[in-house]
Amino acid sequence: MKAFKNIKLITKNEILEGKALIFDSIIRAIVDEDQLNTGIATLDGEGLYLAPGFIDLHIHGCAGYDTMDNNPQALVQIAETLVRTGVTAFLPTTMTMDLSEIASVLDRIRQQMSGSTGAEILGCHLEGPFLSEIYAGAQDPKYFIKPDFEIVRPYLDVIRIITLAPELANSIEFIKECRKHNVVISIGHSNASLHESSEAIAAGASRITHTFNAMSVLHHRNPGVVAAAMLHDVTCELIADNIHVHPQIQQLLLKTKGIDGIVLVTDAMQACLLTEGSYDLGGQPVKVSGGEARLKNGRLAGSVLTMNTALRNFIKNTGVALWEAIRLSSLNPADELGLTNKGSIEVGKDADLVLFDPDFNIGMTLIAGQIAYRRS
Repeated sequence: MKAFKNIKLITKNEILEGKALIFDSIIRAIVDEDQLNTGIATLDGEGLYLAPGFIDLHIHGCAGYDTMDNNPQALVQIAETLVRTGVTAFLPTTMTMDLSEIASVLDRIRQQMSGSTGAEILGCHLEGPFLSEIYAGAQDPKYFIKPDFEIVRPYLDVIRIITLAPELANSIEFIKECRKHNVVISIGHSNASLHESSEAIAAGASRITHTFNAMSVLHHRNPGVVAAAMLHDVTCELIADNIHVHPQIQQLLLKTKGIDGIVLVTDAMQACLLTEGSYDLGGQPVKVSGGEARLKNGRLAGSVLTMNTALRNFIKNTGVALWEAIRLSSLNPADELGLTNKGSIEVGKDADLVLFDPDFNIGMTLIAGQIAYRRS
């Protein structure tokens, strides 16, 4: 048993001072510091913030590695690096490639789900191949196909989220079948109309992938996916790097969806945490310059964003309280996946914790009560 003291403790509804957090692999108690048993080993939080670990539901890679790499060490390196940014759990996210390559990636993710070090691998976010050529973004359209449940059936133990374009043939039946097996459906890379998007949501789609990016825009005579995102009770991914979405549009999204309707994601690619230069995303060359990752044709190709920076940006852009913003990177993504053991600091939940200063510099990251990263 251990305890954190001298912390600003971020709960679901407030920030507490003068409290100690007692834990082993799970959170055991929150007590007044002066009630802390002297026999418990203590960690001094040095007056920093202690929050639930961050959960990234959409990330392609970092530190020179990509989810699609044909290298069993790629996922290990991504997981071990992410703890430096406060991430304690994540969904490795695929790119659209040949189905055999996607299957190989899913096999590797399955293998790492039970034995990874670093941030916990929760499964996979399958981004493609069920996407629209009109809004391909950085995905390779030559591999796009219509939704087919038989492709995903062998991997229902791995796939947690699927991004698809609901205007494609067979989408509604596909969505309904996925929901029977608790696979979350996210609308993205889509030219769907408001009607098509609404039909998909009625069938079970519950979220929007990188909202505003790679989708039919909000037009007053031809409302598309963005209108559906605003009108319906769906969760909206947000890449808060101030490149993908203007700061004032982030304000608008918060005003429209509220704290519970947004999940911060990074959509980071292999250049994240590295210097600018030439990289790769799903087999396509990417140039990183000025904090932007772009294909040769100028399209954005993921980001080099980290979750702690996303939080800092979102708070600055919207003025939302710190304890509220933390929900967007912890409780909201946990709720999306039905993870009742993660996402907030409460007795009985996993001791996935992150300690950081007012500028969101990470001081320590713990996973299941074990220190996974400590700033030297």
